[in-house]
Amino acid sequence: MDLTEPTPTLNFLHDVSTRIAAADPLHEVLDEIVEFVSDLMSCDSCFIYVKEQSELVLRASKNSHPDVLDRLKMPLGEGITGWVAENNIPVVLTERAWKDPRFQKFAELPEDNYEAFLSIPVSSRSTVVGVINVQHRDPYKFTPREIKIISTLGHLVGAAIERVRLETEVSELSDKLASRKLVERAKGVLQRELKISEEEAYSTIQKQARQRRKSMKEISEAILLADEMKRIPK
Repeated sequence: MDLTEPTPTLNFLHDVSTRIAAADPLHEVLDEIVEFVSDLMSCDSCFIYVKEQSELVLRASKNSHPDVLDRLKMPLGEGITGWVAENNIPVVLTERAWKDPRFQKFAELPEDNYEAFLSIPVSSRSTVVGVINVQHRDPYKFTPREIKIISTLGHLVGAAIERVRLETEVSELSDKLASRKLVERAKGVLQRELKISEEEAYSTIQKQARQRRKSMKEISEAILLADEMKRIPK
């Protein structure tokens, strides 16, 4: 064995870490990990769940699940997967996984009838941000090497998930600030045109948003646009 040559596993771990550092789309990274795990362990099923607030959402799957991918959710602590996420402890079941007292069946996932089940927490700075599940139709003894590789992948993908979460929070905060500025400007227009107080202007925007089933941002944009149109020379 030539120890100077990197193994396929090391090459893959390097590629994944490089893609994460390059901020590649999360779904693409997750799909690549699912493909690698499936080839490495010759498993019949591989799922990756991502923690979002108090739930786990199915974000990647070896098998085609168009109806449940990005939609299937489970609360933390529910089922084996939820237990792993809540306790940050792997679960290794070599056979009859459905006999485990923590097991919960999902009708949408026929894989829940499989025998062997490996569930590994995905962590970022000691905080669980997801779970990787590996399943086999027949009884299967997971090796320490396989478990260690999946755990390493869990740490890598954890960094990617955390990055996306932070980017989402920053984006949402920016949107909120932008919306607040629009509402403030629209309030000023109403105060000037209708000779009303700031509180009354805010209530007017809020009422219109509720009646028209629009966001306050959309109502504010309409008010500002109407005010601009009035100022265009005829």
